[in-house]
Amino acid sequence: MTIHYTADHEWIAVDGDVATVGITDHAQSALGDLVFVQLPAVGRELEKGTEAAVVESVKAASEVLAPLSGTILEVNVGLSADPALVNSDPMGAGWLFKLLISEPVEITTLLSKDTYEAGLR
Repeated sequence: MTIHYTADHEWIAVDGDVATVGITDHAQSALGDLVFVQLPAVGRELEKGTEAAVVESVKAASEVLAPLSGTILEVNVGLSADPALVNSDPMGAGWLFKLLISEPVEITTLLSKDTYEAGLR
């Protein structure tokens, strides 16, 4: 499994043709305590860069963009009852959705951890 990032603060764990997507620790920290997460419908087809989900905190709402094109395979239903999982474990139990990648070449447009972290400075 390889972890990639976007400049929009999403992380993407790629395992074969499936990508697990969430927001980074930096993003959840900037948003503050999450109170609601709107997830995409299973089976929905997404194009890279389009809105996939919305996370809302006491401070603001923020779109989560699809980092890759594909079809939603699964969503983290646990976030409906406990959106704070994104705050407590953003790269683990706080994942948002899994995507069947339709355009593998798009992976080359994602950032490495070092490049992402350099952009935070």
